[in-house]
Amino acid sequence: MVLPPSAGRRGGARARTRPMSEINVTPFVDVMLVLLVIFMITAPLLTVGVQVDLPDTGGPAIKGQDEPLAVSIKADGSIFLQDSPITLEELVPRLTAITGNNPDVRIFVRGDQAIAYGRVMAVMTTINAAGFKKVALITRAPGTDAPKKEKKPN
Repeated sequence: MVLPPSAGRRGGARARTRPMSEINVTPFVDVMLVLLVIFMITAPLLTVGVQVDLPDTGGPAIKGQDEPLAVSIKADGSIFLQDSPITLEELVPRLTAITGNNPDVRIFVRGDQAIAYGRVMAVMTTINAAGFKKVALITRAPGTDAPKKEKKPN
């Protein structure tokens, strides 16, 4: 009596290897933790990229839950919305497009201490005339160092 080759095995060739039904999530969790640490370190560095020498003040810090928009005015009078340069005429249409015509969005105006007061007020008046009600001036907190001035070659 000759037995077929699969007769000695249980269930034939398919029973030999069963598919794995568990998912190993350890590599996924490791990658997510690394990304979390990277974003926690880099997020504070990405908030404002325009270098402005802010004036000193003793006022308290403004607290809020939402991320404000930053309008910066450099010492040469150039205006920046977040990190991108913009003209005064383009400011209101861009703010309206970014905020979705929401007048309750907080807008922070950062003016260099060497800039003329009139230039800062022109920017604030333009923003207020567009209907934005939550506009604030930003200053350097007491006890913080001023940004380093770049030396120009002679």
